[in-house]
Amino acid sequence: MAVATGAIVANLYYLQPLLHEVQASFGVSSASASALITASQVGYAIGLALVLPLGDLLPRRWLVVAIYLSAGVAMALGAWVHAFGVFAAITLIVGLFSVGGQVMIPFAADLSSEERRGRTVARLMSGLLLGILLSRTVAGIIAQLAGWRSVYVVGAVLMFASAVVLFRALPNEAPRPHVPYPRLVSSAFGLLVELGELRRRAWLGAVCFAGFSVLWTTLAFQLSAPPFSYSQATIGIFGLAGAAGVFAANAAGSLADSNRHRLSTVLASVLLVVSFVIMGLGGGSIVAITIGIVVLDVAVQGIQITNQSIIYALAPQSRSRINSAYMFCYFLGGAAGSLLGGLAYQHGGWRSSSILGVVLGLLALIPAIAWKDPVPAPTLAT
Repeated sequence: MAVATGAIVANLYYLQPLLHEVQASFGVSSASASALITASQVGYAIGLALVLPLGDLLPRRWLVVAIYLSAGVAMALGAWVHAFGVFAAITLIVGLFSVGGQVMIPFAADLSSEERRGRTVARLMSGLLLGILLSRTVAGIIAQLAGWRSVYVVGAVLMFASAVVLFRALPNEAPRPHVPYPRLVSSAFGLLVELGELRRRAWLGAVCFAGFSVLWTTLAFQLSAPPFSYSQATIGIFGLAGAAGVFAANAAGSLADSNRHRLSTVLASVLLVVSFVIMGLGGGSIVAITIGIVVLDVAVQGIQITNQSIIYALAPQSRSRINSAYMFCYFLGGAAGSLLGGLAYQHGGWRSSSILGVVLGLLALIPAIAWKDPVPAPTLAT
């Protein structure tokens, strides 16, 4: 499940190290090319709102397989089209059908014992993080060898292969009570209204992922320009700089299992601010940028694991809908970060986008300091 989660989330990130090549291929501005990242994240948010709640209604084995097959078709179409508008629409659809991993994370939480749930979620999140990291590196290398469109061909093959493996490997589930689909979707956001802790964690997740998106939307433009002038393959390798986030995910999972939520949240928020300070002051130094990437990925994974370990305990029978509401906010934050990051870079360069990242980090840190550890809430039945 961890491997498959990483494979499908990679679809959202293949484009990030290739944006300068996509820009040249379609003859559009850097802001327009950056908008492709926004489109994929908006599509993902739509999938989280409309597809993910089905995990509380339909057998998740069949739902996951259908999602992976649909993602494979969308990736194959992305390798073929040559009109920028159509490609942007397909990018949104790729995002829409990249929610398979988010169906499996609450599935894994259901399969885990309560005392190990934080570490179980951390294991799948480690797979997700490795998918994000390796997607950039693999995309850069493949594009260097065979062009950026070939990345979409490889992605499509991975989706079809994953669908076959998951069909054979995932367990069946007992039937669950039928809930009408409109009520299913609306109840996900009803939980967001009802649960104050879910709203707080959704805010923290949204602003942190916005900062993450600011970096990765602008990094390819910065590294492909002087004084670096790096190739696609070299830019893709920088995705590996965030591998420390894998260790942060497991550390945060252990802290979550010991109920030290506030500590892990404050530490991660501080690191988020520090990462953009380092990169903003050292924008001409590849060492400073690399250190900043590592620190940023540690921060984002630390907050994400802490958030998910808290929200999954709020309503055990509604974890797919809880995840839907939370991740919808999370990716809306990412979409806003991609859009604002592209505009900031176009008008003020690397320094401007780094200042934006610092502001977003403060929007996480100030509430993290003010809020106390959550008080265990009564378990909701539905």
